Amino acid sequence: MRKKFLILLLSPLLFGSCQYFEKQVPSKEELLQEQLKSINWSKVDEYPSVADCDSLTDKSQKQQCFFEFLTRLIQEKLNADTLAVLYPQLDTISVKVTVLPDSTMQFEPQIKDSISYNTAKIDSILKTRLVDFPKINPAIKRGVPVKTQFTLPVILKVE
Repeated sequence: MRKKFLILLLSPLLFGSCQYFEKQVPSKEELLQEQLKSINWSKVDEYPSVADCDSLTDKSQKQQCFFEFLTRLIQEKLNADTLAVLYPQLDTISVKVTVLPDSTMQFEPQIKDSISYNTAKIDSILKTRLVDFPKINPAIKRGVPVKTQFTLPVILKVE
């Protein structure tokens, strides 16, 4: 009698444990979609950088260094031009900077009052003057170089 009782106690464990093997394994596509949804695409792991800022280890200091370096370089290149002569009332210009994964850069003026200023002429001056930059390391997202865009205020008249 004792053997029957033991078998009856063990039988629910044997039959009930099969449900743990029925769980579906997610497909590669489902896992990929979940991973893509979890990534914050509006932030990068590493901001663009130049050699002068590479020695910094703090992420925010490195970013600040890059923005200051780029703003200063753009100001120097534009101060030697006719923007101040053509538009004496224009003291600051916003420049949309795009750093592409291949380390090339594009510049686009962001002018609110396009009626007072010839944006095509300003764009032409930017494209002519903003060349020959030092090597820019592109932003990195998950180990891959990515395109980044940001707007820098560039002061044309320094007094």
